[in-house]
Amino acid sequence: MRAVRLLIACSALLLACGLLSGCGYNQIQKKDEAVKAAWSEVINQYQRRADLVPNLVATVKGYAAHEEQVFREVTEARAKVGQIKVNAEDAQSLSKFQAAQGELSGALTRLMAVSENYPNLKADGLFQNLQAQLEGTENRITVARNRYVKAVQDYNSYIRGFPVNLTAKMFGYKVKPNFNVEDEAAISTAPRVDFGTAPTPPAAPSAPPAPVPASASSAR
Repeated sequence: MRAVRLLIACSALLLACGLLSGCGYNQIQKKDEAVKAAWSEVINQYQRRADLVPNLVATVKGYAAHEEQVFREVTEARAKVGQIKVNAEDAQSLSKFQAAQGELSGALTRLMAVSENYPNLKADGLFQNLQAQLEGTENRITVARNRYVKAVQDYNSYIRGFPVNLTAKMFGYKVKPNFNVEDEAAISTAPRVDFGTAPTPPAAPSAPPAPVPASASSAR
């Protein structure tokens, strides 16, 4: 009798597993984990960029100590990024994180623009190394963010389809918010930086009037 009960229980378990698999439960798990892994890479790359900020500011200060506004903007933007406790499952939290990262991108762009006015800074080996690291990190951020966007799109599309949507609803899986690429691009656009108005060159003296030909004068 016990053997029969055990056989029935095993059969029921196998049937349940088969139903879950057929309704997409296993795929939901797989895609959800892919989203989490992609998000971890986004965070890692953003943190890598934030870690470069102190050395960048210190190096630029060594040549352009009076650019206090730019240094303050970068420092404050980095601090704001560090204060945000982002929850990628919450659209409002993700939006705030995105805005803060965009502000830091803009501040770093203005910081790097300072080097254009200081040839000695541009030639500094440490600055060149930090600049290369920042450029590489920005590229990795873009790649990581794009992968995350695609992973979320894949997950969201999957759990919305029938009959997987029934399984997702049963187990509490919801559509995930995603990066708003258009808004981030607008936030990350650095405003025009004016490092001082160049003196207006003096106006060129007006040319003297052309002499009147003698023939024309006699004709009068």
